[in-house]
Amino acid sequence: MAEFSPTSTVRRLASGQTDPARPSMLGRFELRRILGQGAQSVVWLAFDPRLEREVAIKLMKVGEGASMAAIPQWLQEARHVSRLSHPNLVPVFEADVQDLHPYLVFEYVPGKTLGELLAAHGAMPAVEAADLMADVLDALAIAHEAGVIHRDVKPSNILVDQSGRARIMDFGIAAPVQDSGAHSGTAAPAGTPGYMAPEVAQGGAVSAAMDIFSAGMVLAEMLSGEPLVKERDPYQAIYRILNEPLVMRDDLAADVDDTLRGIVSRALARDPVHRHPSVRAFRDELMAWSAKVTGAGGENSSTGHASDVNVTLAFLLRRMRRTKDFPAMSDSVVRIQGIASSDTVSLNSLTTEILRDVALTNKLLRLVNSAHFARGGGNISTVSRAVSLVGFNGIRNMALGLVLLEHMQDKTHANVLKDEYVRCLLAGSIAGELCSMAREREEAFIAAMFQNLGRMLAEFYFPEEAREIRGLLHTSRPPLTEAQAAVQVLGVDYETLALGVGKAWGLPDTIQRCMRKPTGTPPAKPVTDPSERMRWMAAAANDLADVMLHGADPELDQKLDHCGRAHARALGFSAEEMASNIQAGRQKLVELANAMQITALPGSGAARLMQPRHPLAAAPAPGAPAAPATVAMTAAGTAILAAPPEAGQAHEILNAGIQDVTNAMAGAFKIADVLRMILETMVRAMAFERIIFCMRDPKLDCVTGRFGVGPQIEAVAKSFQVALKPGQPDLFAAVCMRGADMLISDARDPRIVGNLPAWYRKAIDAHSFLLLPLQIKDKPFGLIYADRGQNGPMKLPEQELALLRTLRNQAIQAFKHSG
Repeated sequence: MAEFSPTSTVRRLASGQTDPARPSMLGRFELRRILGQGAQSVVWLAFDPRLEREVAIKLMKVGEGASMAAIPQWLQEARHVSRLSHPNLVPVFEADVQDLHPYLVFEYVPGKTLGELLAAHGAMPAVEAADLMADVLDALAIAHEAGVIHRDVKPSNILVDQSGRARIMDFGIAAPVQDSGAHSGTAAPAGTPGYMAPEVAQGGAVSAAMDIFSAGMVLAEMLSGEPLVKERDPYQAIYRILNEPLVMRDDLAADVDDTLRGIVSRALARDPVHRHPSVRAFRDELMAWSAKVTGAGGENSSTGHASDVNVTLAFLLRRMRRTKDFPAMSDSVVRIQGIASSDTVSLNSLTTEILRDVALTNKLLRLVNSAHFARGGGNISTVSRAVSLVGFNGIRNMALGLVLLEHMQDKTHANVLKDEYVRCLLAGSIAGELCSMAREREEAFIAAMFQNLGRMLAEFYFPEEAREIRGLLHTSRPPLTEAQAAVQVLGVDYETLALGVGKAWGLPDTIQRCMRKPTGTPPAKPVTDPSERMRWMAAAANDLADVMLHGADPELDQKLDHCGRAHARALGFSAEEMASNIQAGRQKLVELANAMQITALPGSGAARLMQPRHPLAAAPAPGAPAAPATVAMTAAGTAILAAPPEAGQAHEILNAGIQDVTNAMAGAFKIADVLRMILETMVRAMAFERIIFCMRDPKLDCVTGRFGVGPQIEAVAKSFQVALKPGQPDLFAAVCMRGADMLISDARDPRIVGNLPAWYRKAIDAHSFLLLPLQIKDKPFGLIYADRGQNGPMKLPEQELALLRTLRNQAIQAFKHSG
């Protein structure tokens, strides 16, 4: 590690200068690259070797004549801010001073600042702007309640992470040590002139109203795409804020209605008394407006007043977003659904999305290989092969269902939640059996599973309220329906909650329609409309699953028979056919539970559902042995369903992938499908961050990137331009021409850096990478590139390397066979 030179290094770092060939150090932190810089600071991406994590470090530029006596006070304020914790805050890990240069250590949050997004895309849709600002106001509310005022709310201090959540950073703790006017005896006001409240410019006492004004300025900029105060000169900007009315242009988008304009205008009132009384009041007005214009509330809501429903639903959705899990789940669902809804969707897009989540990939492959979904052709070890056998929509729907069910498993209140989790899976299984057309079974599975999404979400995110709702169902006199009990506790019924989430996720209209459970008794004649039949099918599956979860054994057969007969005519089944479908659905649940490795406590509702049983048959006598080997007991008393083993060591995944490719090439195949399978196997086995397949372009006489797997892979692949003609030293060209495999374990080595092309250093610059060239008759025609990003040296055992070469050779054979 490079040594830290106290004075010269800090000055060099503060000015943004660094030597790329040698890492610069700030204390124990290795500074890697500049994330951004302004007049007062430089923000670095750094690595903390003690905790082995990336962090962001803000190194302050101290102005001439700045008061060093302010540093102790600055450190005290930094400690105060570091105690704040909220999902919409970027936490401060550390604050320190090196040679009188203060710096802050933050959590590193991949994403862009709001300022960068506005500069790139201009004005935001009004609802999106309101939603992001509500994130900011949530965080400010927590800070204000802790006695901390931000004092510098502006777009560059708001990060938008990869899940679309706004996170505010850089509270005004830098102001005391950045005062370049301290020598004059007059302290400059904290904040940025274009976003500064009038009372700040006039030297007023610090108050929460200052942050409300600044937030209003930011919201106005989000809606218009430009600052309300554009003057670069700070004195002109302050003059405008003090003396001129601040109003948004009249020609904004139509979604910026008068109500929203009024909310912004109130935040920008010159007199603090006329602004919102608190940031929470500001947030609540935005939430109520957003809920109203988006129509969240649902036509079948059991609440008395639509506006109350909208406000309550908006509150619940924001409460869910503040939890750690929900944004990640929402992000996965939205991305998968977005791929399915795109006119330009590709198989590679869906495969790449699924591979982002290792657990999802493994569960999906186990599911595809289960007895119910297996299509023949041997074991399937790649998502690409699964898509080609099961179909694009089938895999998409499986992935959606698995994302939901995977995130719904929680240890803190697992018993009740697990019952609902398995009940939901059973409903989907029965719906699949009720569907007469095989290609519609996956959609029926999703439709049934999502019909009671609201109940599952409540059990997961609002466990105390869900417990109270269950209690009301047993104690209220006169009895309440579940919808009425939910309204009494949550303010909205479960269906309304589910529809609000489904709309936010962009679920297809067919699924959203099925989420509205049909009312009344089932029709006496078969339902002929396909979408309406799907609704009744989902309703029947959920009713039957409810009976099986809550029915006592002596009464279960009778209740199942009654429920099945009630729905049979509407779905066009005889009573016997309905009973057969119920039994098949129950058996399918056992298969799925094995594939998904679901566990349940003995005696719980989930364990009963997963126990093989023939519906409409006599219950086993007391003391009779359980059905053979479906549920095995561990020493800890937990029931674990027998399941295929987890994906093993790298060589096992590689061997399975090689066999998968061999099976695919045994019949008619598409070269692109085989190549995707090869790349996917390599990624899963070796944990590569990026892998790219390149092909020779004969017109340009260069090898260019075509497709791959990994973050921003399309843009990265386009950067590959390996010229095969003589020229500057180029490691990639040499590997292609010689046909020699190469593993670069340290691309920072000066001997290697000199042979790396400029396009590579600029676009990728990985710490280590692997090159596998493709040749036919000693002539280069392609290249497989793989790296692990910045995660340190890559070491590949010889056995795994040999299997990677086998996969590369399969790619060559595929090209030869395809002509």
